Amino acid sequence: MKGKKKVMKLLVVILAGLCIYNVAQAARVLQQDGQYGRRLSAQIGVQLMHQAVSVYVPGLLYTERPGEEEVILEDESTCETILEMNGRTLAERLLGENQSDAVSEENEEALKKEEDGEKSEEPEEEVTAQAVTPQFDISLERLRDFDYLLNHFFVVDPNTTIDAAGLNIDELMGHDLTMKQDSQSPQILIYHTHSREMFADSNPEDMNTGVIGVGEHLARILRDQYGYNVLHDTQAYDIMPDGSEDRSKAYNQARDGLEQILAENPTIEVIIDLHRDGVSEDTHLVTDIDGKPTAQIMYFNGLSYTNESGALSYLPNDNMDANLAFSFRLEYVAASYYPMLTRCVYLKGYRYNLDLRPKSILLEVGAQTNTVEEAMNAMAPFAVVLDKVLKGEQ
Repeated sequence: MKGKKKVMKLLVVILAGLCIYNVAQAARVLQQDGQYGRRLSAQIGVQLMHQAVSVYVPGLLYTERPGEEEVILEDESTCETILEMNGRTLAERLLGENQSDAVSEENEEALKKEEDGEKSEEPEEEVTAQAVTPQFDISLERLRDFDYLLNHFFVVDPNTTIDAAGLNIDELMGHDLTMKQDSQSPQILIYHTHSREMFADSNPEDMNTGVIGVGEHLARILRDQYGYNVLHDTQAYDIMPDGSEDRSKAYNQARDGLEQILAENPTIEVIIDLHRDGVSEDTHLVTDIDGKPTAQIMYFNGLSYTNESGALSYLPNDNMDANLAFSFRLEYVAASYYPMLTRCVYLKGYRYNLDLRPKSILLEVGAQTNTVEEAMNAMAPFAVVLDKVLKGEQ
């Protein structure tokens, strides 16, 4: 009996030494990942103790039973190897469990943020328009000077001409361009004669990174922030029935589509044909509005008149005066709020389907040297100006 007690005491001493060694081995493993060392030390110490006892001195954890097999201790080198392997395995398992828990927590947190983001999607940032001092005199008295009016607001293409009778400030300002807002019926139509026009960083495979995407952005602003009922026609009028691209025939093909849309939606009063300009590669049409790089815009009007052929009777436009007034008023209002937003009203021969409504414009947003972001940024201030003109505000 005394011999048995001595053996048990000896086993306890050996066990204590083995546990200390086991913990040391686990700590050495954990040095590879100090981030979890403190968290795991307590767990490892406890689990190593139970593991060592259960493996090497199982009798200490249970009530002594008659006939139980005698515990056989391996030699010193075998014990050392087993302890090191067990210590490493246990440490790695605990480390893996804690890392897994951490990753799960991070994933759950990320998922929660994503779900919250979907639930509370940020609304489009509204642009506040503060009247500023125009860069030049825009008083009606000054604008009654034809040359002054022409030089400050218009650019005339060499293929056409216009005189004081065609550009009279009192007539330009006299047109009633207001629109009684009705969100129940479509009132504004946005389309693209040249739907394949892209920007400097557009993806040619993604039409939403070209003028179509800019048009949709404008439509969303007009709907969400101003309450207008807007139709956005994304048909590719520059793609012919045989699949080829033909910009010169696009206006004829667009006219058929527009006439059908207008027949189905007679309440439409405003038509915007949204393009981007083509300029030399060293030209960058950009300004800063509210701290954002913003593409400059230009209005494009047809006079159905060329210097070579005179009046183009095959391209009649009974709405030409109203078209000019609409473009001018948009630029005039912009001069008081965003002086650098607009470039000019560009006058050229032909008609460009502007005759379909009095309030029709061809809008050039930046050029091929502008980025998609710059073009998108131009739509918020343009929407401010358009809303003011339609409400009769100056």
